[in-house]
Amino acid sequence: MTMPPTDHDDLPRRPGRVHMAARQRGTDITALGSLALHVPHVAASLAVVFVVSYALSYLSNLPWWLLLGCWVVSGALPCERLMARWLFRLRYPTPEEDGRLRPVWREVTARAGVDAGAYQLWIEESDAVNAMAAAGHIVGVTSHSLRTLTPGQLAGVLAHELGHHARGHAWASLLSLWYALPARLAWRLLLRLATRLDRLPTGVAAVVIGVTGAVVVALATATYGLIFLPLATPYLVAAVSRRSELRADEHAAGLGFAPQLMAVLHQERLREESRRVPATALGAASTKDGMIARLLDSHPDVHTRLHRLQARPESRR
Repeated sequence: MTMPPTDHDDLPRRPGRVHMAARQRGTDITALGSLALHVPHVAASLAVVFVVSYALSYLSNLPWWLLLGCWVVSGALPCERLMARWLFRLRYPTPEEDGRLRPVWREVTARAGVDAGAYQLWIEESDAVNAMAAAGHIVGVTSHSLRTLTPGQLAGVLAHELGHHARGHAWASLLSLWYALPARLAWRLLLRLATRLDRLPTGVAAVVIGVTGAVVVALATATYGLIFLPLATPYLVAAVSRRSELRADEHAAGLGFAPQLMAVLHQERLREESRRVPATALGAASTKDGMIARLLDSHPDVHTRLHRLQARPESRR
């Protein structure tokens, strides 16, 4: 692995002792908002798991409430290492990678007053400049970022990910994903079954459509139309996610890493401009699709992030 020149160390070291903050984690409004937006999905998942548990209770000697309870407490199981390897496709750093990554991470956590050893450092094999914060203690960085970023730039990226952990974004996203999963799987199953209605006899298909329509109308009336809220949830969740990214940037800037993070964002903006296709060549349909894609994007555009960072006092020091 090619290491950057040692004279290109743009990471100023924090002198003196490290003072641990009394409160190392919190939960901000975006984390709470993400959880609140997934309440309909979690309620639907609870109903799906209840039906499955009740059905399985007839096939086994286990009571339905035990099966349902196992799912309820499953979100608290300590399986972060399995998630890092199998869900996020991460790996442990090599000794050489660890020798570059861990000192930078210690500097970031020292400024935040956070215990560096409380988090697990992982590597993602990727040619992109990126990092991730997941579950309760996972901090991942791409191999390309580790090869190409200077220590200061790497610290800015890691400080951003620490912000996601410190403000509760990472664990809120994981809980939302996990407890909404049964409802999502059930919805996909229903969609797959709906695509096979044309294979049924006309009379049977008409009965299925009629019963489904009656159930939807009954549920809409009983819930005052709230059952349609999940249709707008992806757009609202994306908006909250974009806000959480800006808050993680604010956390990095508060630790003194605004210039380093801005340098990484400037590089990203140059890469985006080099890949950009002129809008006149896309057509109206592609413009509409692009607008929907932006509304569903979980990250704000680079220009917005740079503008917000430049407006902070830390960026002008």
